[in-house]
Amino acid sequence: MSISTSTTPAGSRRAWRSGVRWAPYVFLAPFVTLFLVFLVAPIVTALYTSFFSVERSGLGFGNANESVFVGFDNYVRAFSHTGFITSFGRVLLFGIVQVPVMLTLAIALALLFDSATVRWKRFFQLSVFIPYAVPAVVATLLWGFLYQPRVSPIVELLQSIGVSVDFLAPGTVLWAIANVSIWSVTGVNMIIIFAALQTVQRDVYEAARIDGASELRMALQIKLPMVLPAVFLTTLFSIIGTLQLFNEPMTLRSVTSNVTGDYTPNMAVFSATTLGGNLNLGSAMAIILGLVTFALSIIVSVASNRRKGAAA
Repeated sequence: MSISTSTTPAGSRRAWRSGVRWAPYVFLAPFVTLFLVFLVAPIVTALYTSFFSVERSGLGFGNANESVFVGFDNYVRAFSHTGFITSFGRVLLFGIVQVPVMLTLAIALALLFDSATVRWKRFFQLSVFIPYAVPAVVATLLWGFLYQPRVSPIVELLQSIGVSVDFLAPGTVLWAIANVSIWSVTGVNMIIIFAALQTVQRDVYEAARIDGASELRMALQIKLPMVLPAVFLTTLFSIIGTLQLFNEPMTLRSVTSNVTGDYTPNMAVFSATTLGGNLNLGSAMAIILGLVTFALSIIVSVASNRRKGAAA
């Protein structure tokens, strides 16, 4: 009596090929699931909610709240919201100053740590990076203490030499926030640019040294052009971070009254949604903020790609 079996070599190969064909989808499934649940679904929900408004009636008795389709009315209200529109101008001014200063410091530190003249590189790199590990709320509270006129040793030192300054005044509080942001994120951007510098072939540096190039000339004419893609990447991240500015000004509100509830676009969305209780208007504001961020990101990406095309 003979027993037949389906586990022939041909069947095993078909099963193996089928498993290989499905393997990429199995590995991608966790990411796709999280991407859909935590990114796509909230965006679709916010977009849907922004086209409705809640009408209340019945003097609070019974379930009298009704969602009514209002088209683009919430977007019109968002664009007529003075505080929300003003907050865009404020963060753009913040970004025009903060991003170049922060990137200049990050590039300078990365080039300095990559040069052959600096000792104790690991120690100084860690010292520059540590502020990034400090939570934004804690960092802002620390700096808020240093900004307080009555207790700040910085203010006291400046006053002792005849310089009177109020870091929390209406005209200076924005730059006080910029200082906290620069202190926090310069280190991580320095690490990104420094990592890009490590990919450059050392033979190029040796050839430049043989030709008599100084460290400064090598940094400006060889290293910096080679790490421009990393600089564009950090610029893109910085622009997105600028438009999402929230933790620092929100925390400083506990220290000074010169930071309003709609000081930044994110704070305006938070204020409209929670304090104002208008989820629909807040959704419209969030969609507008997302579109502005997307547009600026595209502009930076196009500029980066054009630079790559010109260099190719």
